[in-house]
This record gives sequence, structure tokens and C-alpha cells, in this order.
Amino acid sequence: MNILDDIIASKRKELVRSRQQIPLSELEWRAREAGPPRSLKDALLDSPRSGIIAEFKRKSPSRGWIHQGALAGKVAKSYADHGASAVSVLTDFPYFGGSPDDLAEAKSACSLPVLRKDFIIDPYQVYESRVMGADALLLIAACLDAETVRTLALLSRSLGMETLLEVHGADELEKLDGAVTLIGVNNRDLTSFRVDIRLSLELSRLIPQDRVKVAESGISDPEAAWSLRQAGYQGLLIGEVFMRDPDPGACLGSFIRELEKKKQEV
Repeated sequence: MNILDDIIASKRKELVRSRQQIPLSELEWRAREAGPPRSLKDALLDSPRSGIIAEFKRKSPSRGWIHQGALAGKVAKSYADHGASAVSVLTDFPYFGGSPDDLAEAKSACSLPVLRKDFIIDPYQVYESRVMGADALLLIAACLDAETVRTLALLSRSLGMETLLEVHGADELEKLDGAVTLIGVNNRDLTSFRVDIRLSLELSRLIPQDRVKVAESGISDPEAAWSLRQAGYQGLLIGEVFMRDPDPGACLGSFIRELEKKKQEV
């Protein structure tokens, strides 16, 4: 088994416990009563904005703890104040040190769209995402078949949320469904955790033009970010480089200023 298999096995056990605590029928009712979501797509296409989805995560399976004591609400507000277009929140606890409360706190602390990043494999988690305040959710093509992608994306859309489908190769683009609004290319191999942004550069031309393109992982400096912008990516999901800093929001602000300088040089 690789790390992705381990995480999915853990997630299935977590789902059993969650269903015992809150029945699906109650979760469905709560999701339908939730307030209107904010549009991640619109935020990324708003040209005056940075296009950066700034991520909140405390740790990762490959790096261990990144910023153990970080507070989601405080970081999300700082991200918004320093120019992020959206916020991404890891809600998995065993591998990323996150929780649903982190997402709820981030949503309350800022006016930006909030993306739930987790390993979503079941409709229960889609309802759960809306209840905790997610405006959009991540679907990882590597752990879903095409029919499940379609089912989860359609359900997400019916609840007003947008879907970011994450791919790791050209073959996974075949799982793309019409209900998917955004395509993310993750430069990190989820089985080995090696990172190479050339993957995003190679796949950019294969992504349909009517979908918002998001590059993920390994974007550690403004030069890399600018090369991805030039390749047609409207969104850049960046987290670790900010979260390793004592002040993630200020680090984001510096990153955006350097990225703006790259634009002006053209």
C-alpha cells in the first residue's frame, strides 16, 4: 500500500464513525438550510485579484508538522488582508492535523471563498462540506472512478458548491465531467510525494478552455508562479511556503508583491 491507499482506508473508517454520530438524513437537511456559497471560480477570474488560493494546513504526511499551533481563523483573515483570492483548508486530522472546525473558523473570519481539501469519496462528505461552510470542494481523480466523480460533482453543484477536480496525469483528465468547474493539476505525486511543476506546464494545453485551471503544489517562489501564469493557470494553490513562515499572511503579501513585479517586467 502507498500513502494514498492508507489515507483512503483511514477515511472509510472515519465515514463509518461519522454516520453513527450524524445520520445522513439530518446532514442533508442541514446542508439544504446552509447559506449561499461564495464562488471560487469568480474569485479566480477577477483580474485585479492575485489568483492565489492560500492554504491553511498544519502538517503533511511527507513533511510532518509545518505550523502546529496555527489558528485557522487568524490565518484566513490575514490571507484575505494580504491579497489572497480564496482560502483552502485541510480538514483531515490524522495526516494533516486539520478539522471541520478549522474550515468553519476560516469561513467566519473572512469574506473569501473557502475550498475544502480532504479525501472525498462519498456523498456523505459532500453534504458534510456544505454544512461546515465550504464553498467548493476538492475531488482527487486518483482515488475516484469517472462515475463517482460525476455523482459527487453533480451533488456538489445541486448544493451550490463548485468542484475542483485534481489530476496528476493526462489519463485522469478522462474523468472530467460537465459538472466540474475547475481543474487542478497537482505537481506532487501522491504515491511518492515527489514534486515537479513541469507537470502543470505539460498538462495546461490539454485542459479544456472552458474550465478554470489551477496549479497545485511545489510553487515555492514567484518565478515558478509566473511561469504557471504564463502557461494559462488562473489559479495557484499555495500553502506550505506560507505556513512555514511565522506570519503566513505577511509571507503571502511579499509573494504577491514579487509576482506583481514579474508582471510589470513583461
